[in-house]
Amino acid sequence: MAPELKEIVLAGPRGFCAGVDRAIDIVELALQVCRPPVYVRKEIVHNRHVVEALRAKGAIFVDELDEVPDDATVIFSAHGVSPAVRDQARRRGLRVIDATCPLVTKVHLEAIRYAREGYTIILVGHEDHDEVIGTTGEAPEKILVVSTPEEVERFEVSDPEKVAYITQTTLSVDDTRDVIEALRRRFPRIVGPSKDDICYATQNRQAAVKTVAGAVDVVLVIGAANSSNANRLREVSEAAGTRAYLINDIREIKAEWLEGAARVGITAGASTPEFLVHEAVQALRRIGAADVREVHVVDENVRFGLPRELEEIAGQAGHPLPSTVAAAQPD
Repeated sequence: MAPELKEIVLAGPRGFCAGVDRAIDIVELALQVCRPPVYVRKEIVHNRHVVEALRAKGAIFVDELDEVPDDATVIFSAHGVSPAVRDQARRRGLRVIDATCPLVTKVHLEAIRYAREGYTIILVGHEDHDEVIGTTGEAPEKILVVSTPEEVERFEVSDPEKVAYITQTTLSVDDTRDVIEALRRRFPRIVGPSKDDICYATQNRQAAVKTVAGAVDVVLVIGAANSSNANRLREVSEAAGTRAYLINDIREIKAEWLEGAARVGITAGASTPEFLVHEAVQALRRIGAADVREVHVVDENVRFGLPRELEEIAGQAGHPLPSTVAAAQPD
């Protein structure tokens, strides 16, 4: 395949973030303490391997609440949902467990606050992404979605003095910066969150792959095609001048990608299980790469607690959750 291949360089951090760990824990624990069946609306996180593993344990994945029987248990995915979905679940008498990432919830709360204060809200993100759909639902008449600096020039607002911005959590740091700068040029009085909406894990993984890209000939990004943060990792590598390819797993690696490559970098999106990284490393080692090293740019020690409704269900069922899981909080 590539006899020149000498070294594999792993980006660190990579793979699961605290929000994904929490979402997967929620589904696994719900399967233990809730009366079956347990439904999950949408993919709990954007990764086929994760979804299939949870389905094998008993989770039933659906696209919409119409597919969930009355009075059943349903889990909302890590990407969040709109108030309309919550209202539908309430009217149906569904038992809801919310696995929305706390950092996504933060963006929802910002949207609610700005809408109440009368702002036109610019949501920087991809309008077809589940997270953006959920956030937009908080104030659909107030929110405009843009993804590029060019789009900033194309829309009109009722009051240019009353504009706010928020962002999708899984975007490219560099691209988002360009859009926000364009917004500030057009709306000098625009306001935004006091802290960056792009999540810590997204930023860390982008910083790591940028560092790795400078030391290798090609980068393999392991993640789902519909994973925003995984796609951004590929883009960050390419922006750094290094070819990058997004793959679900080793079956999608093409020999021609590695022709002439002495060093190959590997990273993984925030929804990607680590075993897929191990498989990729072993596959590359079989074709000549003997050395494996990791470039680690930052340590992560963030953890999120479980939703109160899951703890209450577990208590009612006489199956209290492990204290080390239930008590976990952001550091």
